[in-house]
Amino acid sequence: MVADPSESMRMIRWRSLLFIPALSTHLLAKARARGADALVIDLEDSIPPDRKAEARPAAVMAVKTLAAKGQGLLLRVNGDPQAWKHDIEGFPDGALSAVMLPKTDSAAAVDALATALARQYERPPAVVPLIENPRGLLAAADIAAHPAVVALGYGAEDYAASIGVRATPVAVGVPAYHVVAAAHAHGRQCIGLPASIGDIADLAAFEEAVRMARAIGFTGSVCIHPRQVEILNRGFSPTAEELDWARRLVAADDAARAEGKGAFMFEGRLADGPIVQRARKLLETASLHAQPGLDGSA
Repeated sequence: MVADPSESMRMIRWRSLLFIPALSTHLLAKARARGADALVIDLEDSIPPDRKAEARPAAVMAVKTLAAKGQGLLLRVNGDPQAWKHDIEGFPDGALSAVMLPKTDSAAAVDALATALARQYERPPAVVPLIENPRGLLAAADIAAHPAVVALGYGAEDYAASIGVRATPVAVGVPAYHVVAAAHAHGRQCIGLPASIGDIADLAAFEEAVRMARAIGFTGSVCIHPRQVEILNRGFSPTAEELDWARRLVAADDAARAEGKGAFMFEGRLADGPIVQRARKLLETASLHAQPGLDGSA
């Protein structure tokens, strides 16, 4: 059985994950300054099939360089096991926080990757399966339950393509809810948007998608352009007003508990367990986002 990722890995919360193609040296040189919580070095969609072999050593070199500077890093491998077994070779032990597995359609697929990582590394990276087709969607709960998984990802554009439609809200919204439920049922982060991330020209639409994503339970998202990073960091962070409300509510709850009360009136409405739980989770989330190094700072 694959061991659980370390407790420190469980405590990481990613708001923004910026994809960087492994062969894009000009992007890699500037990547750390983009403000993303972590970078995803990509060996999948951004690399043509005839350049995969060339990209693998480039990915290893990028990870070595960026990890030495304290950058949070993930690796997106190719979905075919015959490809990813080569994709995961040669990285410094402990340099990768996680490996993203595209088009995951079963817990067995996660287990195969996690087992291979555990054989190669003393401190193996966690796994972030990407739900991108109907088979993966139907298996999402079992996938999220695997002990190597720290986050469940959702690829709206890939999901839409897998069923032959455009990534409209109607097409990708309901699957998004399903992925969110599967992730939270097992205490995992949920990475993605109920929309495409590909339209980098319409940042207003992207910001609205982020707002909706947080509203339904996503905890962060991948992105493909630096202009999207700040929107994700802001959108998936509690606002100052939310934190002020949460601190007041928690203080009121502490006072009520001291009086033996389980429910109490707070600013004109009844407050009880679920509302207090939401307030405490907001404060916890803000604390995790503020940890040094999460945004790429050493």
